[in-house]
Amino acid sequence: MDMREQFRELECVPAFESKITDPAIARTAEMNVLQINVGRLCNLACKHCHVEAGPNRKEIMSREVMEACLKVYSAWGFETIDITGGAPEMNPDFRWFVEECCRICNHVIVRSNMVILLEEGYTDLPEFYAGNKVELFVSLPHYKAKKTDRQRGDKVFERSIEVLQKLNSLGYGKDPELVLNMVYNPGGAFFPPDQTTMENEYKERLGKDYGIVFNNLFCITNNPMGRFGAFLVSSGNFETYMKKLHDAFNPATLENMMCRFQISVGWDGSLYDCDFNQAADMKISTGETIFDLAGKPYESRAICFDKHCYACTAGAGSSCGGTTEA
Repeated sequence: MDMREQFRELECVPAFESKITDPAIARTAEMNVLQINVGRLCNLACKHCHVEAGPNRKEIMSREVMEACLKVYSAWGFETIDITGGAPEMNPDFRWFVEECCRICNHVIVRSNMVILLEEGYTDLPEFYAGNKVELFVSLPHYKAKKTDRQRGDKVFERSIEVLQKLNSLGYGKDPELVLNMVYNPGGAFFPPDQTTMENEYKERLGKDYGIVFNNLFCITNNPMGRFGAFLVSSGNFETYMKKLHDAFNPATLENMMCRFQISVGWDGSLYDCDFNQAADMKISTGETIFDLAGKPYESRAICFDKHCYACTAGAGSSCGGTTEA
């Protein structure tokens, strides 16, 4: 489904650019995060997934693209490498890539659905992550089994708890060098609750019921792209949700939008201002690929916006790192 066509037809919500009064906001600032989507293959097919990852996806990043990413990281001086997917672990060069990233970067993030770590061929990864001091962002839709399984599939909660207990046994969430973060996405067409409140609830319930500890919880507003966007359209909730995002627009979130500080690399080396633009196939305004950047110094560029950007500026704001309100 072409969500950008849906946005064009949505007359009740103005263009996102109309909300930007400071021209500096519409351009990138210093690049801190190199986010790399190493493929859309995944063992799950979650209802909220904006990149529509799943078991039948064939898009897999090659080692050639990975090597170009490493060169650009070294040339541009990013602070963080953020590896995502799909289930990034399913890329055949994943272990090699993580090790190479850890050699040149002191802050490497991997975003995992956790349950992949229980499947054959992946059970060694908790120790691998700990050995390389990788910071983990793991997705757990709720601290109750029923709500998690409704969003991600039968027995996902039970399996996630098993993985979390394994990670805790290795020091994750306890050792300052082994950071374990959780990500919360709403289960429908509504906003996430207050991030601090939700984090406290997660820590209390998971600690009491399962003895689990972790560092931070990040709440992310569901972006109207991919499967979630298709759900909104098919259920007749698209216009209502978009109006809700628009009406909750918070100008205090603009300065810290993730598109201003990170660049997103697609599986084929295409470049995007953020992961949501990648889902919309909105490439960066200069049209370059990761191969074009290897020998070039960083230059500020115009950011590409569309109406899905309202999801990043509603309420307290939303990014891959949680709320963004200044």
